[in-house]
Amino acid sequence: MVSPEEYTQRLEQTGSSWWKRTLDVQAPYRRHIRRIVEPPVLDVGCGIGRNLLHLDGQGVGVDTNEHSIQVARQRGLVAHTAEVFPSTDEAELGIYRTLLFAHVLEHMDLEAASDLVGDYLPYLAPDGLVLAIVPQEAGFSSDPTHVAFVGPDEIAFVARRNDLDIENLYSFPFPRWVGRLFRHNETVGLLRRRSN
Repeated sequence: MVSPEEYTQRLEQTGSSWWKRTLDVQAPYRRHIRRIVEPPVLDVGCGIGRNLLHLDGQGVGVDTNEHSIQVARQRGLVAHTAEVFPSTDEAELGIYRTLLFAHVLEHMDLEAASDLVGDYLPYLAPDGLVLAIVPQEAGFSSDPTHVAFVGPDEIAFVARRNDLDIENLYSFPFPRWVGRLFRHNETVGLLRRRSN
């Protein structure tokens, strides 16, 4: 069992090597997030704030791991524990254009993942975007804290359970078959809240 503090340390170490900084391996992911989100963004499961940094201050983070939230705040980001968030000024209903769940849903069973999305829907604007990003096979098997594999069918299940329309489901940055070998290949689901 990985403790919250150990998990935070692991997140901090990921991407900290000199060659990853020199090559800016996050550049394609940064461009991708900036292209598809609609700010302001509520980043649910924000970790230490990698995607929040990509959003240049146009997002608020929430996470259950208080150690990760401390690191995100040290980076100058607005982030709260899930327990504290509902009592903050940022917890205004219906103000976020995007709910981002990046590498979160695979950390729980599918029912819990669906419920988590539903728990945060009140903060999403009418016709807002729910963005689900999950690892493919190689990425899923690389992390012992992953619980249930989430692919297109599972994202569709979450969408149906929460009355969300699927705008797009695709593989990034490479075709789907690459995800069996390359652990940074992702499945991306763009789900739209119905405005009626």
